[in-house]
Amino acid sequence: MASPNRMLNDAARLAEGAFGTLAGVRREFEALARQQVERLMGRMELVTRDEFDAVREMAANARAENEALAARLDALEAELKTAKKSPSRKKPAATHKAG
Repeated sequence: MASPNRMLNDAARLAEGAFGTLAGVRREFEALARQQVERLMGRMELVTRDEFDAVREMAANARAENEALAARLDALEAELKTAKKSPSRKKPAATHKAG
């Protein structure tokens, strides 16, 4: 009959092999799951991070331009209001001589 130490060593080696196999199965499962998720995301037509960042930058630029144009419009409207309130100086009509 085998000694208890040898039986424990055999059991330890068996467990070590099982854990190694399970680790390999886990890595394989993760790789397959990652492939499936990437395939699903490809079908969903999701944008990449680079595309998202580019569009976000474009939106920020458009927002800044919009704010600048709004400020310019406000200034022009204020100028127009002050021009309407002040007495206007009309030039005399030009006279044409027939002749």
